[in-house]
Amino acid sequence: MSGARAVTTNQPDIYDKLEEVVRKYASTEYLRPIADHTRIAFAEAEKFVLNFYEQKIPACAGMTMQGTDCAGHTAYKVILDSGCGTGESTLNIAIANPSIPVIGIDKSAARLTKAGIAPPNAFLVRAELLDFWRLALGKVKAGQWHIPYHALYYPNPWPKQSEATRRFHLHPIFPTLLQLGDTLELRTNWELYAREFAEAARIAAPHCTIAREAFEPERPITAFERKYKEARQQLWRVTINHV
Repeated sequence: MSGARAVTTNQPDIYDKLEEVVRKYASTEYLRPIADHTRIAFAEAEKFVLNFYEQKIPACAGMTMQGTDCAGHTAYKVILDSGCGTGESTLNIAIANPSIPVIGIDKSAARLTKAGIAPPNAFLVRAELLDFWRLALGKVKAGQWHIPYHALYYPNPWPKQSEATRRFHLHPIFPTLLQLGDTLELRTNWELYAREFAEAARIAAPHCTIAREAFEPERPITAFERKYKEARQQLWRVTINHV
């Protein structure tokens, strides 16, 4: 899988209307109707989370989770892996966090079928990310889910300047994305995307701690990461922590 192409773009620097776009969407609510297939997929993910905790703590069986769990916690912990592709990253995150259910979301059923044998706390689901995030935020605001970590590894960078507003940080969904969990980690092989993402977060979430850095994974966690490492591309990550 070596020989991965570096991102090429006709955009010389950070998108010139970034602050204007981010501030506009920070004060509005994204109201596009949620797709029925994502509602069904989200219900399956909800059921997986509940079943996981029922098996982990038998006293939970039969509970409906109205704000607190059977151990007296305010919410069930859930990790999200958004745009998980073949699910390799989901499986790796699940192995590293065996006590927390990890939900990998991707819109491609073909990619998800390539996943390996999943540990019992991993669940892969086909859904539209923007809709899934909005439904997940509803669970968070209701006090039913607590998302300690949200992985956003190697999203489509939409590198043409004319495509800039299709990037997550320049889209109406960005405020929802920022509210979802304690820690959001973006990984990308395009420095400009990392710079934009960090700047957009600084504008939209000034209360958060934001770090941007170059990094080299000792053990690649996704197929893309492995491909970029083999091609000797510099990788970047942005970590956003709520304080």
